[in-house]
Amino acid sequence: MAEDSPRAHRDFQTEVAQEIEEMGRDVDVQSLSRQWMVETLKHKYTYHFSWMGRPIIQFPQDILAVQEIIWSVKPDLIIETGIAHGGSLIFSSSMLELNAMSGGPQDAQVVGIDIDIRAHNRAAIEAHPMARRIVMIEGSSVAAEVISEVKLKAAGKRSVLVLLDSNHTHDHVLAELDAYAPLTTVDSYCIVFDTAIEDMPADAFRDRPWGKGNNAKTATWEFLRRHPEFEVDKSIQHRLLITVGPDGYLKRMY
Repeated sequence: MAEDSPRAHRDFQTEVAQEIEEMGRDVDVQSLSRQWMVETLKHKYTYHFSWMGRPIIQFPQDILAVQEIIWSVKPDLIIETGIAHGGSLIFSSSMLELNAMSGGPQDAQVVGIDIDIRAHNRAAIEAHPMARRIVMIEGSSVAAEVISEVKLKAAGKRSVLVLLDSNHTHDHVLAELDAYAPLTTVDSYCIVFDTAIEDMPADAFRDRPWGKGNNAKTATWEFLRRHPEFEVDKSIQHRLLITVGPDGYLKRMY
């Protein structure tokens, strides 16, 4: 049988799926991964990476997972809360460009929302080669007028992907989920970042308004109790092992 035959590919994919399931059941490797995250948090590890010249502030593992989702889902709209230095917007825009080159939506856009878009960050984003697909909205992601503006942009879109990564308190994330998760189209994802806060030591975020018991994961759990149309895609966190989004990769099933 040829190494690159369809059957060989299916066998490979089956083997990979089995290995991922095994990692998800391996309590030792899960514990080791969490401990690694705790130790690297002290060094602000996620701040040390960029995408096409702009800081992205994510684990490389999560960047790769989102790449796979964007390539598979082929969204014509990506909604992102939280802009910071703009690396994630540039990343999403570059993926939409690659999708367009391979027959995906030609006019796909990424809409970024932030309560405070610093002038130097806005200038750098707008000057970037990937800027043409980016729309930025300054304002609170949970403000009624901002939500209305985003809903107008999502109206009639075939495929919508949502990325939530702004204020990580329970109430704020839950409000974002209530506002934007319903815009997610079937078979696409609403990804909630920084759910890992719940798994960190209680004193890990003493200078932040969020922490254990009050964070993106607790908000996600509450949202899921009311929204059976979404399910946690556990295969992603089992595959990554190191992720800021455990229980945060929400797939819309219907």
